This record gives sequence, structure tokens and C-alpha cells, in this order.
Amino acid sequence: MKPKLFVIFFLAVAFSVAARPAFAHHGGAAYDTEKRTTLKGTVISWFWANPHCVLQLDVTDDAGEVVHWAIESENPSALVKLGWSRQSLKPGDQISITVVPVKNGKAIGRVWEVVLADGQRLTAPRAFAGGGVVGGALEPSPKPENAPKQ
Repeated sequence: MKPKLFVIFFLAVAFSVAARPAFAHHGGAAYDTEKRTTLKGTVISWFWANPHCVLQLDVTDDAGEVVHWAIESENPSALVKLGWSRQSLKPGDQISITVVPVKNGKAIGRVWEVVLADGQRLTAPRAFAGGGVVGGALEPSPKPENAPKQ
């Protein structure tokens, strides 16, 4: 009976180890967490939904060509805690946005900070925006300016 129990235990551990990558949904491997790119452009769409909000932004490059950026953010509940809303960004809005770009140079990034036309700043949870590690240290999520003092 003991060998059978050992085999079952061994198979359970092996399965758990093999299945671990399936639970690793969030990762920063595609992003260059050491870089920030600031863009100025026009909001095309702001998709407010789980598991991540997505911004589509048109940016005119130095050659005068329009580049279509896809920029990912955190989920709505995390953004609401930082002062964002479904109405924070609307098609046609002119914004300045700092993103963590992807390593392959494509027009894809994660939100770091948005500056609206009126000067209001919206920040993203830093652990998400930089893949969790920035400069070798975990950065805490920033608190919104109107957060109660503790």
C-alpha cells in the first residue's frame, strides 16, 4: 500500500509543478521595465473592462506618420482606487502618456502615468505598470492626491 501512496503523492506534486505556469497570468517579461516612453496623442478608444483596461492612442511620429498605440492598464477596481473612472479618457481627448514599452519596439505599452489636457495626472499601479520590479526594487502603488492622510 505504501508504494501506491508514494506514486499518488509523487504524481500530485509533479502535476502541481507542471501546472504552475498556467497560473502566471501577469508578467513583465515582454516589457522593458527600465524604460519609460512619453507620448502625446489622441485617444481613439478607452476599453474599461476586466481583466485589463486598454487604451488605443494615435500618435504622430517625427516623420509625420500616425502610429496606432495599444496601451494596457490594470483592472477597473484597481484604477478606481487611484482616481480613474470609465469617463477619464474619451475619444478625441488630447493626452500625454508615459508608458513602459515592450522590448520588441512595437507600439505597445503599459500605462505609467497620464496627463490630461487640463493638467490632471492619473497614475497606474506601479507593480502592474513595471511588471512588479523597477530598478531592482518593488515600488509601492501610489496613493491618489485626495486620499485621506493616515
